[in-house]
Amino acid sequence: MKLLLDFLPIIIFFTVYKSTDDIILATAVLIPATAAQIAWTWWRTHTIEKMQLVTLGLVVVLGGATVLLQDKTFIQWKPSVVNWLFGLAFLGSQFIGKKPIVQRIMESNLALPDSIWRTLNIAWTIFFIVMGIVNLVVVYTLSEEAWVNFKLFGMLGLTLVFIILQGLYLSRHMPTDEQ
Repeated sequence: MKLLLDFLPIIIFFTVYKSTDDIILATAVLIPATAAQIAWTWWRTHTIEKMQLVTLGLVVVLGGATVLLQDKTFIQWKPSVVNWLFGLAFLGSQFIGKKPIVQRIMESNLALPDSIWRTLNIAWTIFFIVMGIVNLVVVYTLSEEAWVNFKLFGMLGLTLVFIILQGLYLSRHMPTDEQ
C-alpha cells in the first residue's frame, strides 16, 4: 500500500499527460496530488519523511514555475534536483553523524561491518548523482513524451536494477549460520 501511495502522484501525472499530451496540465495536477499524498500520510501515520517533504517542496516550486511560466523545463529538472539533493545528503552523512544514512535506514534489518555500510552509502550517492545526469540527458536528447515515459518506467526500472545489484552485493557480506 505504501509503495502505491508513494507512486500515486507520478501515476496521476503520467495518466493526465498520456490522455492530454499537455505537460503543463499534468504538472498542475501533480502539485495537489503530491500535497494530498503528504496530507494522507500525515493523517494516517502522524509522520512525514524528510524525502517526502523535499519532494513536495520541489514539486510546488518547480511545478509551480512550470505552470506559471508555461515552461516544461522546470518540471523536467525536478528529478535531477531531487536525486542530486539525495546524493548530497548520502555523501554528507559519511562525514556528519555517527552512521551513514543507508545504515540508519537499514540497520534494523541487517548487521554489517561499518566498511560495508560506507561502501553501500557511497554506491547510493553515486547512483543518485548518475540518475540526475541521466534525467538531463533524456530531457535534452529525446522527446517530451520519451522523457515522461522515462520518468515513470526508466527511473523506476533503473532503481529496481540498482536495488537488485545492491542485494547481490549484500548477500556476499551477510553472516551465515555457520559463522
